[in-house]
Amino acid sequence: MNKGELIELRRDCKAIEIPSGIERVLPAGSFVRISQQLGYGYTVISDIGYMCRIDRSDADALGLTPAVSAEKNVGPFREQMVWDELKSVYDPEIPVNIVDLGLINDCKVTSVEGGKNIELSMAMTAPGCGMANVLKTDVEQRLRRLPEVKEVSVQVVFDPPWHPDRMSEAARLQLGLFDLEQPRGPFVHSPR
Repeated sequence: MNKGELIELRRDCKAIEIPSGIERVLPAGSFVRISQQLGYGYTVISDIGYMCRIDRSDADALGLTPAVSAEKNVGPFREQMVWDELKSVYDPEIPVNIVDLGLINDCKVTSVEGGKNIELSMAMTAPGCGMANVLKTDVEQRLRRLPEVKEVSVQVVFDPPWHPDRMSEAARLQLGLFDLEQPRGPFVHSPR
């Protein structure tokens, strides 16, 4: 199956409308095109013009077999595991992970009895982003799977506001936004 190929849904399928974040069911027999297949889901365009995210667990509705990811987060907790998981969460409209997109403002890992707590603040690319709760839930679910993690707290904040200068150089290059003369903002996140 090729990206952009018209696909008939084999069964009813839960989806999240982008950018509103509204949950909907795409009915069996309707047609979609995959526009992005990154991280834990598929971004599709429906035959009636909706952009939606379909979770990887519903790949069979698209006639696909979800890729089985290697278990990379085994053994004792390491902070690198947090960054690896964060890099597996993608903006459904922009083919860039949330770390390289510059959405992560702050991430603190603290030791507590019997494990670790993770506190994270993240921005959205737009203040009224309907996907804020969806991305927040994605982050919480991914980080809770890590060994030794007891609590995860994710706050979506709009101050300071997100700006394209917060993107990594790799993301800027990928999106064609890189300008060698452009000064970098104060929120440059080094890849971990």
